[in-house]
Amino acid sequence: MDKAELLAKLNWFYSLELNQVDLYMAQSKTFAGSYESIVFERTAYIEQQHVDNIAAKIRELGGTPTALGDVISPILGSIAGKIVSLAGVENTLKANILIERKAMADYTNLINTIGDEYGTELRKILEHNLVDEDVHTAWFSERLTDYDNSVIPDQV
Repeated sequence: MDKAELLAKLNWFYSLELNQVDLYMAQSKTFAGSYESIVFERTAYIEQQHVDNIAAKIRELGGTPTALGDVISPILGSIAGKIVSLAGVENTLKANILIERKAMADYTNLINTIGDEYGTELRKILEHNLVDEDVHTAWFSERLTDYDNSVIPDQV
């Protein structure tokens, strides 16, 4: 994979992760006072770490994080987070699972595509992001099971 193609893919992830930060923050605000609110806030924090790590890697490779992503992705994430939240917490969790699965598929594809010419640090960043997305998916899925079984802890 040449550097231009890699930078384009990293900018895709940069935009995706920016979107997710604002998506989860909007959901956190919608469900304020609930356990889910805390989880969405923490998830946004982790996604922000992804943004920061990917931006640093883009710069290290001589690129610039996409300005379009800086502007559009947060707006779309915030709007999507608010709209999806209107459908209730269970449907919000289901939508989040779909988003996280898409991110996992994209991360897996890039991890399997890049060679060692960009060093092991890039692969490590991508693998750690993949694990985080997997953990988010697992938590959202487990929480849905709680709803299905009506075993939901009281608000914190």
